[in-house]
Amino acid sequence: MEALSKRVTTESTGLVEAAVLALDCAEPEALAEFYARLLGAEPPVERDIERLEITGRGGTRMAFRRDHGAAPNSWPRPDDSQQAHLELLVAREDMDAVERQVIALGGRPLDTKDNGGPHDTRLYSDPAGHTFSLRSQ
Repeated sequence: MEALSKRVTTESTGLVEAAVLALDCAEPEALAEFYARLLGAEPPVERDIERLEITGRGGTRMAFRRDHGAAPNSWPRPDDSQQAHLELLVAREDMDAVERQVIALGGRPLDTKDNGGPHDTRLYSDPAGHTFSLRSQ
């Protein structure tokens, strides 16, 4: 039993080098530009391809895959579940400035009232309709 435990521990670490959040969308160029500006990443130079990827200042990696039939989810309607979303971490004192930037870049506010908890969390959709939140640290 000890040998099996040791083997499982050794084999289960270090297999994945990194993770990339991939979003399907109709226009990957526009969505990559939106997130590149929010995350301080270099915008992709490639155009008219099926998949673009960016890496933000803090190492956040995102990919944008062309899907001609992409439709935005309808969350936060009560009859739909969120499934997954992106959380962007922001210093509490920068929340209002980042919110203005999100809106200026084409993001849409969904629920932006301060929830009064230890972390201010505000919900938006990106220009393609994917939900994401700004969460204070």
